[in-house]
Amino acid sequence: MIEAKKLAERFPGDFVFGVATASFQIEGASKADGRKASIWDAFSNMPGRVYGRHNGDVACDHYNRLEQDLDLIKSLGVGAYRFSIAWPRIVPEGTGPINEKGLDFYDRLVDGLKARGIKAFATLYHWDLPLALMGDGGWTARTTAYAYQRYAKTVVARVGDRLDAVATFNEPWCSVWLGHLYGVHAPGERNMDAALAALHVTNLAHGLGVSAIRSVRADLPVGIVINAHSIYAGSGSAADKAAAERAFDFHNGVFFGPVFKGEYPEGFLSALGDRMPAIEDGDMETIAQPLDWWGLNYYTPMRVSADSAKDSEYPATVNAKPMSDVKTDIGWEVYAPALGALVETLNARYALPDCYITENGACYNMDDENGVVDDQPRLDYISDHLAVAADLISRGYPMKGYFAWSLMDNFEWAEGYRMRFGIVHVDYETQVRTIKKSGRWYEALAKQFPRTTVNREDAAPRRSVQKE
Repeated sequence: MIEAKKLAERFPGDFVFGVATASFQIEGASKADGRKASIWDAFSNMPGRVYGRHNGDVACDHYNRLEQDLDLIKSLGVGAYRFSIAWPRIVPEGTGPINEKGLDFYDRLVDGLKARGIKAFATLYHWDLPLALMGDGGWTARTTAYAYQRYAKTVVARVGDRLDAVATFNEPWCSVWLGHLYGVHAPGERNMDAALAALHVTNLAHGLGVSAIRSVRADLPVGIVINAHSIYAGSGSAADKAAAERAFDFHNGVFFGPVFKGEYPEGFLSALGDRMPAIEDGDMETIAQPLDWWGLNYYTPMRVSADSAKDSEYPATVNAKPMSDVKTDIGWEVYAPALGALVETLNARYALPDCYITENGACYNMDDENGVVDDQPRLDYISDHLAVAADLISRGYPMKGYFAWSLMDNFEWAEGYRMRFGIVHVDYETQVRTIKKSGRWYEALAKQFPRTTVNREDAAPRRSVQKE
């Protein structure tokens, strides 16, 4: 652990320290004020999909405890809050009538942040697709991309004047591959053709969303949040190195390539191109519009080796032995240097704009013991990864902020409520919030940086330029 004040000295004065959450994971009130079901409501209520058949009906009850939670964020001294907006609250059927009560909630949220001097970083899609859109194929249907475009325009028209930044999507890797190929996230498909369709439609929706946002608020910094994978070959063999490159294309390149270069990776197309959905004229240009910033979500490295038994299953890799024996309670390897290596690799391959680490944190399940949650391993994890971020800044990389995942314990998708990532403990029976040891340390760090209000008209975002 690095002492908070000493670590703070390594960051510039305008570096943003924040906390992050997502709508489905904390809001609850799944049927309140006009909200209708999302694909995660349906998925959670199916036997065998989510641990213990946990669901988001109550979650952290944030919808009903908004002011209390905003006060909690302020008490932590952070300068920014990253949250997501629930599409099913705004356009309950995905298309059709707008739900004013849903917009009212986010009005209150953003106004509450502004009143407390906290920057608002909104994410438009964090996996809660309106269930009604599954009737047309969900993310496998191009019509969903255009429904998303309308939704994005609606939200930004209402709250965009008070946002400091907006992201089109959070972790499309999860909604595409986990949701459509591996089946562990909603909608639970296990089909490569469905996944490839979802991949291109999601990328297209991102581009359409960028256009929609800028048509309403040209001054609003827009980006995308990607959980890029820091990939290592399992050995120095040529086969394992080739496997690592295939894994990079599959896990990273299919998102970074279209967004920042206007193309899918050549190796990926060679292996699967005949199975890709139709890429229509203008699609790639729409997807590759320059961005003002991008967000990196990082937790753990990926180590791969070649798997000859999977030659017909691109990318034909298998997980290799981790380098570190240190793991979090969810079983993820802890290896902070991989964060730095990842940022270096991505900047070498793509012309990237300013970067915010939009999620970083660790799952440790220590409970509240008489009002104290001693989660020293989480504190060490955050401290070590922030030290890597400081190193990157010292070497000239445009790292502009860090958001701890998560503000509070919450619904951890397929793991339900059994895995805890928060720097604030939540007792799900009473909804009592208790700031953990890691939260107190993060508070001490954040309070070294006074909250300031940025005039967007004075900001000069560094937009991405396609790299040849």
